[in-house]
Amino acid sequence: MKPIILGIFAAFFFAFTFILNHVMELSGGSWIWSASLRYFFMIPFLLLIVVMKGNFRALLKVMKEHPKTWLVWSFIGFGMFYTPLCFAAAYSPGWLIAGTWQITIISGSLLVPFFSVTIQTKEGPVKVREKIPIKGLLMSLMILLGIIFMQVEHANHLLLRELLLGVVPVIIASFAYPLGNRKMMEVCRGRLDPYQRVLGMTLASLPFWFVLSLYGLFTGDVPSGEQAFQSVLVAIFSGVIATVLFFKATEMVRGDMQKLAAVEATQSMEVLFALLGELLLLSIPIPSILSWSGMMVLIVGMILHSYVLHQKDQTHNQAASV
Repeated sequence: MKPIILGIFAAFFFAFTFILNHVMELSGGSWIWSASLRYFFMIPFLLLIVVMKGNFRALLKVMKEHPKTWLVWSFIGFGMFYTPLCFAAAYSPGWLIAGTWQITIISGSLLVPFFSVTIQTKEGPVKVREKIPIKGLLMSLMILLGIIFMQVEHANHLLLRELLLGVVPVIIASFAYPLGNRKMMEVCRGRLDPYQRVLGMTLASLPFWFVLSLYGLFTGDVPSGEQAFQSVLVAIFSGVIATVLFFKATEMVRGDMQKLAAVEATQSMEVLFALLGELLLLSIPIPSILSWSGMMVLIVGMILHSYVLHQKDQTHNQAASV
């Protein structure tokens, strides 16, 4: 259950991304700077933590082994994850982006066949492709159903253009984030702690953020002091705290795709946290009965998902004790 709890705390801090990105968009800030400034501001905080723990040299050693791999999967896991989210914020409200982002619950499960695990046979260790966890996927679909209930009434008031530009980029991000995260776990093989891995991926993604920033300067967009401050908050809450918590949770279940999908499913709680944040900070209308019903379905789905995971652990432990 500990990975699930860490995942829920990560969802709480991740919710600040959707709230603050919406605030920045309402104040006229460019999505280009909302995306790039977060990762620029993450580096000093992460670097200080890793250096104080004496782990920076070990990080560089691991990164030097496969520099191109770090560049590619960091670009996908961070660049292709956060840039689409910020772009979508220019066309859709935060609640819709937070709701659509929960498609990552399904995305994480559908990515399972692209990864292999090593099992011991009579002939020795053999790599076998994982299968889509059907039982866990059904619980994830229940969570997604609750989110649909929450958002359906609001979606009726949006134009098709808002839906496409606000939804499609988020779907792309929902596949990029778990894919990049899982690939980097394969590369690191448990040799780096979450702080090292987040710092390494941030450093490896810097070329992309520099190019994006140059594009922003070329188009005449310059971040305001207010946007810079809000980006610092996103960097701390979402980029450092939430990312490290989430990476720690996924690292704890590394190698078990069913448990990994369960941890990724905890991110559905972002909708609840983002909704509460917008109610308090942006004074959005109070959700209808349909939306509250959706929240209840989501919570039940989370409980059932955790129950399935717990039952699997019990069965495994009983088998091991026989």
